[in-house]
Amino acid sequence: MASYCISCCSTADLSLEHFAARDIKVIYFHFELGGVNYLDDCGISVPPEKLFKDMLAGASTKTSMISVGEYTEFFEKMLAEGKDILHVTLSSGISGTYSSAIIARDELAAKYPDRKIYVVDSLAASSGYGLIMETLADLRDEGYTIDQLHDWINEHRLNMNHWFFSTDLTFFIRGGRVSKTAGMFGKLLNICPLLNVDYVGKLIAREKIRTKHKVIRRSFEKMTELAENRTDYNGKCYISHSMCYEDARELADLIEESFPNLKEKVQIYPIGATIGSHTGPGTVALFFWGDKRVD
Repeated sequence: MASYCISCCSTADLSLEHFAARDIKVIYFHFELGGVNYLDDCGISVPPEKLFKDMLAGASTKTSMISVGEYTEFFEKMLAEGKDILHVTLSSGISGTYSSAIIARDELAAKYPDRKIYVVDSLAASSGYGLIMETLADLRDEGYTIDQLHDWINEHRLNMNHWFFSTDLTFFIRGGRVSKTAGMFGKLLNICPLLNVDYVGKLIAREKIRTKHKVIRRSFEKMTELAENRTDYNGKCYISHSMCYEDARELADLIEESFPNLKEKVQIYPIGATIGSHTGPGTVALFFWGDKRVD
């Protein structure tokens, strides 16, 4: 057993069962749905289907990041057990949670001078962040020390590719990521924007594509262009979606047909409450290891 713990935020959008099976510790974000506050506990308190159906019915959503005090309590449980910590946060380009984790780390450093507390900005989100954690668990199990793992994630985090699209711009407009005018014309012209996460961890619109099937195809093409070893890619591939499993499955089928060396079948996960509160339903996101993000 490793002498250290790896941990992340619930915004890595895998299931609690998956995190537990891989011995990845998890701390929860918070969100508000229809005026009621919940923990983003990987769909236990509010299943994804309820979240997105309530949003479609007009329920308001808000999200809030993890506080310094919550991080302090979370870290101290592991430190008190004599464990070092490698904690990876949601992208700082999306949330301020990285800063809160850094403050908590610094406050605990004096109390536990013999322990290592590494905090790393994933520059990633949703199940792409989850795939980073899955890979770290693999390397830990292969015998990497905490220092080796810390060096590895800092060197490779920008190799996690994120490509995603939405067939419903309503919540992107509401959140200010798409202007009302652009959103109106997008709906009229049946445009599904293709976005990614850039090298500083922010969401960036890259292409305007008409029709859902074309944007699914374009997402697949991005993987053929950018995946490590291209169509000989032998890593893992994750897809997350918000109440549009059929679209995610269509993309997964294209990938499985053209990437014969995948380490396993494409894994499909629901987008969690924190990320989903901003995307709304109709979003599909594709994640794989590939070329380093440089813009």
